[in-house]
Amino acid sequence: MRDRLAASDPGLLRLTAGLRTVTAIALTLAVLAALRVPVPQLVAGAIAAMVATFAIREKSRAQQAITLALGLPVALASVSLGALLNQRVVAGDLFFVALIFSAVYGRRFGDRGTALGLIGFQVYFLSLFVHATTALLPALCGVICVAFASSALARFVLLPQTPAGTLDRLRRAFRARLAQLIAVQAELLDAGPDDVDTVLEDLRTATARLHETALMIQGRLEDGTSEPAVARLLQRRIADAEIASERLGLLLLTARSAERTDTLTLHLPGAHLPSGGALPVRDEATEALRRDLEALRLLMLRPVGEARGTALAHLRNRLLGYRDEENLPKASPAVQDVFRGLGEAARAALGLRVALDGALDESDDSPATVRSRAELDAEDAAIEAVDAGAESGGEEPEPTGLRRPTTRAAVQVAVGSSLAIAGGELLSSQRWYWAVLTCWIVFINTASTGEILVKGYRRLLGTVLGVVAGIGLAGLVGHHTWTAFALVLLFIFAMFYTAPLSYTLMSFFVTAMLGLLYTLLNTYSLSVLVLRIEETALGAACGVIAAAVVLPIHTDRRTNELLVQVLERLEVVTRAAVEQLSGGAGADLVEQARELDQALADLRAATDPLTHPITPMRSRRDTARYVVALLETCAYHARSLAATAELLPTHPSIAADPRLSGACARILHNIGAIAEHVADPRSPVMTETGPSIASMLEPGTLRTPRYGRVTDRVLRHLQRLDEAVSGLARPLGVPRPAAGAGGKVKPVT
Repeated sequence: MRDRLAASDPGLLRLTAGLRTVTAIALTLAVLAALRVPVPQLVAGAIAAMVATFAIREKSRAQQAITLALGLPVALASVSLGALLNQRVVAGDLFFVALIFSAVYGRRFGDRGTALGLIGFQVYFLSLFVHATTALLPALCGVICVAFASSALARFVLLPQTPAGTLDRLRRAFRARLAQLIAVQAELLDAGPDDVDTVLEDLRTATARLHETALMIQGRLEDGTSEPAVARLLQRRIADAEIASERLGLLLLTARSAERTDTLTLHLPGAHLPSGGALPVRDEATEALRRDLEALRLLMLRPVGEARGTALAHLRNRLLGYRDEENLPKASPAVQDVFRGLGEAARAALGLRVALDGALDESDDSPATVRSRAELDAEDAAIEAVDAGAESGGEEPEPTGLRRPTTRAAVQVAVGSSLAIAGGELLSSQRWYWAVLTCWIVFINTASTGEILVKGYRRLLGTVLGVVAGIGLAGLVGHHTWTAFALVLLFIFAMFYTAPLSYTLMSFFVTAMLGLLYTLLNTYSLSVLVLRIEETALGAACGVIAAAVVLPIHTDRRTNELLVQVLERLEVVTRAAVEQLSGGAGADLVEQARELDQALADLRAATDPLTHPITPMRSRRDTARYVVALLETCAYHARSLAATAELLPTHPSIAADPRLSGACARILHNIGAIAEHVADPRSPVMTETGPSIASMLEPGTLRTPRYGRVTDRVLRHLQRLDEAVSGLARPLGVPRPAAGAGGKVKPVT
């Protein structure tokens, strides 16, 4: 159960956020109840504690403490101005718009600017919600001080969260997700024709979740480790394990299929195995494969305290033995490839365990295990010798003026909030602020009109469902104050726990909680909740209008910009990896591959409006999914090339091959041509075609045992990368040479 929880919530980040917020609110309510303050002030304290807890996102405890200390005077100033301007409609509205602009603009100053802006906005909203007046101001200031003190106690004493502790939990989550992926791969062996597509979809999901956790770990390595060399080593071992497990899945797919499986099968939603997937076979080799997949899963899962002893050493030795040709069972070439993949995955698992948990007992090692340890030690020494401070590339110039994202967003949300205030006042002079809140929220973490539209739709849907739940809960709770507060705490926990998973669910819990708060304030009625829906719809509409009219960034423009960034980083990683494999100077390939993965994650998020189920443009949705899947295929092969290149200085079976640089020239040209065409569709640049990558090298060098030289594997990655890059040209409309002008390129399967 612990492993399942760790895998479902990497780093326990959602669980910690929910528990910490609920704890801060509960402490605040306990103190205020002991002081016998009235219910409206209890509500104000609960909201202030929630804001003081969730607004701060910095990783360092010292930085969190500074931001929390700065947030208190910001909150006191905000509630004071809210109380003073409560009866001055025009002045209050103008100040609210200025506050919103400042809060959004403050995001350019990093996590602290974002947190202080959020605190200022939400506390001003609090003053409107509880109808603050100058007479109540001293009491409200006292309540806010209690809330901030409770938040500090929950954050730093009761539920502390250090970067090192978070990283440790993320690493546990990575191992758990790795074990889950291997379990799904084992299911693929036994899946019948009717079940294979379902298992294949589970395989895609498990692979994507593992990659997500790897990115989370890599983003926290610098803060969670003591030395740059340690961070670099962990980054490398995480990347090795991810690549080895993904490759094992591809080899299993090929073994299941009657023909070669394209890498795209693992990345494109809805893709099927060629010929529907062969029937499961039950012979000696495949039975051994089932057994060894389970053994690999156990090795991944076992914590260091349970990873000792002869039995586990025997499993490790057997799996690592598959790296030698003489230990492979008699089977078809495709099944033998899977056993080779098992050996490489076991080596990656050994490296990951040593990097995470330290050295293990070596008394029962076989010669294959001793050799693998020696290779890992040599790689570790090479990694430690690298200057961790070397820069991978120059810094891109930051946009200025209205081109800066924070400035543009601040102007847009200020205009949208002005429209929401005007429209909200027409709907209700008492609760117009709900429209402003919705307009504000739909701009958070969005960068295009399409993203704002989708977020507004999800918030409206969650609000409607929450109103229905609120009606039922208000009738059940009645005037039982502490029962209502208990349900409020439960909904707040659910809100934070589900926020990264579903914005609709989060909006549902927020609205249901508000129904209970209205009950506590004795202002609940069906008309109030219906008004909540109307104000939410109005706020979302104002946000979309502002984003579409004021300095708009259309979804196409946003996705094109991110697509160019992905292609540029893909070109950098591929060029550096091939140069190193050709005998050139080394580079920080793992860091460059991480930047590629992060750029691809940003693009995937930006295409959400294009691939959303409600989009009316079905062909455009399919094209977006196809392009992203092709890019994920490209990223996989680029990561694999980078990982192989970093083995070059230490691995005994890898030698530089100068001809690889020439073989890669067409791939690099085509990546650049596609990026140039996306940036400027009028560009006359064309992609190049030609013979397959393998045929561009002299055949004599390929007459070696299939896995005797890594050149063979590098060629396969280059060939698949060449096919995927060429496949990108068609959906993106990049011109290609006329037939016969430059030979043929092997099409994407």
